[in-house]
Amino acid sequence: MNSDSKVLALKYRPITFEELVGQKVIAESIFNSIKNDKIPNAYMFLGIRGSGKTSTARIVARALNCKNGVENLCTKNFCESCKSIIEGNNIDILEIDAASKTSVDDVRELIEFSRYKPTSAKYKIFICDEVHMFSKSAFAALLKTLEEPPPYLKFIFASTDGKKIPVTIISRCQRYDLSRVNSEELFNYLTKIKNLEQGKITDDAIRLIVKLSEGSVRDSLSLLDRAMLVENNGRELDLIQAQKIFGYFEKSIIIDLIEYLINGIEDKTLSLYRNIYNSGVEPKILLNEFLETLYYLKNIDSINRDGTNFDLNDSEFKKIESLSKKITKKDLLLLWQFTLNNLEKIDFVNNQHQFVEMFLIRSLYLKKILKSEKNIQIDSLDYDLNLKKKVTDNKMQAQQGTVDQLKNVEQKEKIVPSPDVKNKIDTLEIKSFIDLIRLCEEKKELKIKYELENNFRLVNFKNQKIEISFNSNLDKSFVKELTAKLFDWTNKRWIIAFSKENGLPTLKEKKKSLRADLLKKELASNVSEEVKKFFPDAELLDVEEKK
Repeated sequence: MNSDSKVLALKYRPITFEELVGQKVIAESIFNSIKNDKIPNAYMFLGIRGSGKTSTARIVARALNCKNGVENLCTKNFCESCKSIIEGNNIDILEIDAASKTSVDDVRELIEFSRYKPTSAKYKIFICDEVHMFSKSAFAALLKTLEEPPPYLKFIFASTDGKKIPVTIISRCQRYDLSRVNSEELFNYLTKIKNLEQGKITDDAIRLIVKLSEGSVRDSLSLLDRAMLVENNGRELDLIQAQKIFGYFEKSIIIDLIEYLINGIEDKTLSLYRNIYNSGVEPKILLNEFLETLYYLKNIDSINRDGTNFDLNDSEFKKIESLSKKITKKDLLLLWQFTLNNLEKIDFVNNQHQFVEMFLIRSLYLKKILKSEKNIQIDSLDYDLNLKKKVTDNKMQAQQGTVDQLKNVEQKEKIVPSPDVKNKIDTLEIKSFIDLIRLCEEKKELKIKYELENNFRLVNFKNQKIEISFNSNLDKSFVKELTAKLFDWTNKRWIIAFSKENGLPTLKEKKKSLRADLLKKELASNVSEEVKKFFPDAELLDVEEKK
């Protein structure tokens, strides 16, 4: 313990396995492996910032080299080896930052240095922090030494991004994933530090620190350090003061904001937001808190208020529980998607404050539009206006007319296979191109159906003869496969010939053309014009016909 340091994160850095916060299982596993002399060639510690990766690496280095052994690891009267490791001047313990030494030449120097036996310690240990920053060639150079190092050499790697480390490296290490420290354990730890430092800070303020640190011990100690440096005339630092220090605001304010939005109270909504903004809260942080509150409103019934979750205090929990009963899930999901869409775009504007104000105003009118026009559904991704129920009878007729153009012979009855006994050949009649597509779908011949719809340009379809225009996109084996299937289905020989004529457009092209016409007509409709009044930048992306 570095008692001379005034920074809490360094002053209370753990130096034994017992002092590690929130990593009890991992500490026991490493302790037992060293105790039973089953030491791996390399350790790999992965986890978020402040989870104890580097501290664990240094404790392992001490445990391997302590003169008293791992079971009697020095805690006060340090042996020469432990003292030099803690002070960072042990010649056999080399700690490097992989972010600054990324090249293959740096790794080669490391390997060259590893050929010499330790001077005073039992093991020579290389601690590589942020190892994922190594280059590919650096990792490749390390492979052989990592797999078969000298008996006196051990590697300890630490990283916050395990996905960037090659599998060949991870497979040669004993991997440990250090988890986030749960809220209850971190709260007890901070309370203990506060008492040791004789700090004056309330439990509610400590709970706020736990929430903001997101399971990181180092972050929580840094925040606690800031909180205890505030002079408060001998009084304890309470939650309200802590919120001002950390630039945080109560979730109950967001709950009120959402309630005003749902009820359509514009003046109170904007007034409350402006108060939040004037208190120093960034607009983007507000939108993130807004999303988080919507999540709690949707899932409040499944959230437990236990010691591992300090996201909501009792009053906020009750307020959200009450409000959730007044809001439908449909409205919550709509607001969630609308907020998410705006959060993705907020970085593209210069004045984020005005952007959030306009977001709130548009949110107020979301429900009004839905009430006045039930057929409009505003989607999240780009204010998609799926006008499903507004497709008119004229569009129905237009689509039917387009389909009829593809038919060479009138055929509107669905093909029904004859109920013959198994092992008999079905003698089906295929009178049109549409009949052929339906039969392919019925027989699960999806490859043929795909070619018919996307690459098949029909010229003529009559009397077991099909004429098509040449298309380079058509699969080479298509004609042979279709001829064989037609014979199996109808017990008749079919002829498929290529024609010099252009033929009809493919079904895919027909559908695309029809969709463009429907979009064009719908854009000129009264419904679209009404939506444009509220959302000038809205874009009609699709129109579907309700069957």
